[in-house]
Formats: sequence, structure tokens, C-alpha cells
Amino acid sequence: MGNLVLDPQIRDWVLVPLTVVMILIGVLRHFVAKLMRSDAKIDVKAIKEGQLVIRARNLRGAGGFIPARSFTQRRHLFCNEENGLLHVPKGQGGNPQAAMFSDPNVAMDMMKKNLSMIIPQSLTFAWVNFFFSGFVAAKVPFPLTQKFRAMLQNGIDLSTVDVSFVSSRSWYFLNLFGLRGLFTLILGEDNATDDTQRMMAMQMGGMGADPTK
Repeated sequence: MGNLVLDPQIRDWVLVPLTVVMILIGVLRHFVAKLMRSDAKIDVKAIKEGQLVIRARNLRGAGGFIPARSFTQRRHLFCNEENGLLHVPKGQGGNPQAAMFSDPNVAMDMMKKNLSMIIPQSLTFAWVNFFFSGFVAAKVPFPLTQKFRAMLQNGIDLSTVDVSFVSSRSWYFLNLFGLRGLFTLILGEDNATDDTQRMMAMQMGGMGADPTK
């Protein structure tokens, strides 16, 4: 079934509307997430500690480019067991993960971010699945192997259709993960539509890391 011809109305009533709706929903999600975001309190102590860690990391990486005496003096400044900048006495080192989850504002922000990611995706997928289920929406201009069938023809149970054809459901997923560059261009690097960074933040939240920085 490689000679399948797509009706131009599918492009006008399925492909283009689906792409436009995905872009508009992404922009709307960005501004809704900005409205829901609470003003975070600046922790001066945490910023100072982070800057000290960066300085120590730079010293370790570039220690071979400075005299040995200078390196020893700087290492003593950071690692001195009496009054070193990075030395933490026993019993005074807190658990950053427990401190983060003990703050109700942090838990509320995480819940808002998860809701702003899950609810629009669920509603959009239900809309695509209800109105555009079973449509062959596009065709890539080059041949593909059978390994791409599951990715490009989600929702079409016909093995005779050429792999280069793309179903409407697969087009939704391609837009969901492929519009990241466009949103970065429109909304900037720190936008609220990047679900991959949000998933990384959920996994790395306990380590106090921010994958967007």
C-alpha cells in the first residue's frame, strides 16, 4: 500500500490544526505556569555555599595551571579542618532533601508544576484520540525501516501501510517532544513547556540540583 494518496483536506483539517493547537497550548501552559509560580525566597546562605562549591571545583579542575604553592594555599583555605570554608563540623550538617520537603511551599510548587504538565497533556491526548483517531496525517519524504512503524503509526493496525506514513496520534507525540526548540525560540531558555527538564527536576529534586542551569 505504498501508493496511498493523502487527501489535501487531511492536511487542512487534521495536520495543521493539530500543530497549531499544540503550539497554542504550549504557550498557554507557559503563562499559566508563570502565574501559578510562587515567589521563591532567596537563601543567601545556600547561594554562598553554591558559589564556594563552584570555586572549589574550578580549583580542582585548573589546579595544574597555577604554582603548587598557590594551589596548596587555596586547598588549605577550602579544606582546613579547623576553619576551612567547606568544612562542616560533625552534627551540624543538615539533610538538604529533608529540609526541602519540609517546606510546604516547595511541595505546593511541585504539585502545581505536575498538574500544569499532566492536565494539559491528558486533555490534548483525549481530544486527539477522539477527533483524529485513525487518520493518516502525513508522509515523510524518505523511506524508513520497519522499526519506525510503532513510533510513526500509533493507532493504525494495518501492517500493509508503508512505514513512511504518519498517523495523527504519532503526529501528536512528535509535536509534544519535537516543539522544544520552537518554544525555546519563542519563550526563551527558561520556559515552562519543557517536560523533559521537568521530569529531570522531579528525579533530581532530592539532590538539590536544577537541570535547567
